[in-house]
Amino acid sequence: MSTVEHARARTPTRRWVGLGAAAVVWFVLYAVNGRFWDWLLVDAFGLDPESRLGSSVRFFLYDTVKIALLLIGIIFLITVMRSFMSVERTRALLGGRREGVGNVMAAGLGVVTPFCSCSAVPAFIGFVAAGVPLGVTMSFLIASPLVNEVAIALLFGLFGLGPTLMYVAAGVVIAIVAGFALGRISPERWVEPFVFETRLGGQPVDSAAHLTWDDRIQMGVEEVLSILRKIWPYLLVGIGLGAVIHGWAPEDFFARYAGAGNPFAVLVAVLIGIPLYSNAAGVLPLVEALHDQGLPMGTLLAFMMAVVALSLPEVILLRRVLRPPLIAAFVGVTGLGIIAVGYLFNATIGA
Repeated sequence: MSTVEHARARTPTRRWVGLGAAAVVWFVLYAVNGRFWDWLLVDAFGLDPESRLGSSVRFFLYDTVKIALLLIGIIFLITVMRSFMSVERTRALLGGRREGVGNVMAAGLGVVTPFCSCSAVPAFIGFVAAGVPLGVTMSFLIASPLVNEVAIALLFGLFGLGPTLMYVAAGVVIAIVAGFALGRISPERWVEPFVFETRLGGQPVDSAAHLTWDDRIQMGVEEVLSILRKIWPYLLVGIGLGAVIHGWAPEDFFARYAGAGNPFAVLVAVLIGIPLYSNAAGVLPLVEALHDQGLPMGTLLAFMMAVVALSLPEVILLRRVLRPPLIAAFVGVTGLGIIAVGYLFNATIGA
């Protein structure tokens, strides 16, 4: 066997051994994270874990490492899995589908093929050009940022299975109902004309079928580095605010203004969340801290959904392709769905 053949034979072994070693390191770091900070802050530096300062510092350091580890593992796995599902396949699955069935499929595909708000305009143009009905396209655009794999995994890591399943079910239902409702108001009249004049040239090449495992792993590594570079300021700001809330906010502050006793708590949470700009990684530390302060889960889910699905930058970007009446309808229908879900969860499960 030649030297080249020997190298090729060893490549799969090195690849899987390397991935296995990385996985072991990841699990060890995740397992010792809390105990390490307890030792360092309490035993080494003598901070009181029950004090405001000790509680805030521990929250910030522990959550920064935990969420960073979750993001690294989740983004890598998701990127590898998504390499089997190209955007061309997504458009092909939705193109020509009737509303109703199309809305359900679009919401489901939105969960597994997430777009950030920066991709809202090109995704919208590409879907309409591929023959996807506007209402179905709206279901996809709502589900993509609202229910994505990173949010699901982080929510599960912070709160467990029950709230995570409720979040996924609520987000998918909102995307289906909102998209279907928007499709009933003849939205074509409020779309900029150039969108309908756009044509997809030729038959797209499905690059996913030609990727090797080495390509997919490299894509995963590059995506981890790219996303962490983009979101680390938001991540630190979100965790920092969460730490301040966790340790320094008056115990009755949030209970007074957004607690279960306030009938307008969910509405207030959504109105606060809409102008904010963050992603799941940035907003979940805030949600965790607010949950520790006693806010009901329905109010927290409504706040998180409003931040992720109705961010002001996305609305501004959509103005390039949608006219104000359709943008207002999009925000209104989606916002009402989020508010309804928040009140429903508060009524059925409380905190």
